[in-house]
Amino acid sequence: MRAFFGFHMPSFTFADATDAALFDRVVELARAAETAGFDLVTVMDHFYQIGAIGAEEEPMLEAYTALGALAMKTERVLLGTMVSGVTYRNPAMLAKVVTTLDVISKGRAVLGIGAAWNESEHAGYGFEFPPIGRREDRLEEALTIARAMFTEVRPSFEGTYFRMDRALNNPRPIQAGGPKILVGGGGEQRTLKLAARFADITNWFGSFEEATHKLEVLDRHCEAVGRDPAEILRTVSAPVVLVDSESDKAAFLAAIPESRRGSVVPATVSEAADVLHRYLDAGFGGFVFRNATTRTPEAVARVGELIKIMRSDGMPA
Repeated sequence: MRAFFGFHMPSFTFADATDAALFDRVVELARAAETAGFDLVTVMDHFYQIGAIGAEEEPMLEAYTALGALAMKTERVLLGTMVSGVTYRNPAMLAKVVTTLDVISKGRAVLGIGAAWNESEHAGYGFEFPPIGRREDRLEEALTIARAMFTEVRPSFEGTYFRMDRALNNPRPIQAGGPKILVGGGGEQRTLKLAARFADITNWFGSFEEATHKLEVLDRHCEAVGRDPAEILRTVSAPVVLVDSESDKAAFLAAIPESRRGSVVPATVSEAADVLHRYLDAGFGGFVFRNATTRTPEAVARVGELIKIMRSDGMPA
């Protein structure tokens, strides 16, 4: 199986860019990712910056406006969010938005969606923020609606939280069967069960042991619903940061919280290939790199060297 690589942009903060030049930097990184061999470019669907990345007040672009513009600046990469909160938009409208992105991009849209979690921006924007169980219930209904909007001509749905009555979605998606669906999150009781039913792609965080355990859980959920788990592309947040030397490794480790040191390691390109190969052997199909550590075209090009190694003779093709 050909190893799949995604490039995620959770940060729109660039020290040398004014607000007017900010999107130029985003385009620069997306094009660099396409040139480097990445398959997917994603942005966050948030309205405030999240604490794991930076200060809440840092710049945050609206996801689908940004993706529509990126569709006109790229040619090959898939485009989507990592991931849209189910509480942010009516799901039929969200399916319409993603279908429009598919048309604009000539068949390169991905629907990334999850249960949402950032209570602060819900309060700020006036979105309802129900308990997690009810957000998962909404996610199930939203996934049902999205799949119907992508594949049926005039679908109807009556749920507890959402409904649609012979909804139109014209023009139709360019991709046969509609855009791929990426179900975000690794909750073993609900989210992975929904992934087994609806997902074309998943993405998880965590250590090798945590990530491979989720593979086993997803396989069990697939078996329960009669789905071949091989139909789902399982990706993991890249557990490596590329460096050139031992001193660079030491500097990186000194700069991050101790809690993160088990989930991401500094490595040279050749060392990183060995680490990623272990994940492929375990059953993962790809990796997502983030611009938190890959913030320049040059850094993205370095990951491109790793991608070439992973796809060369003797490695998964």
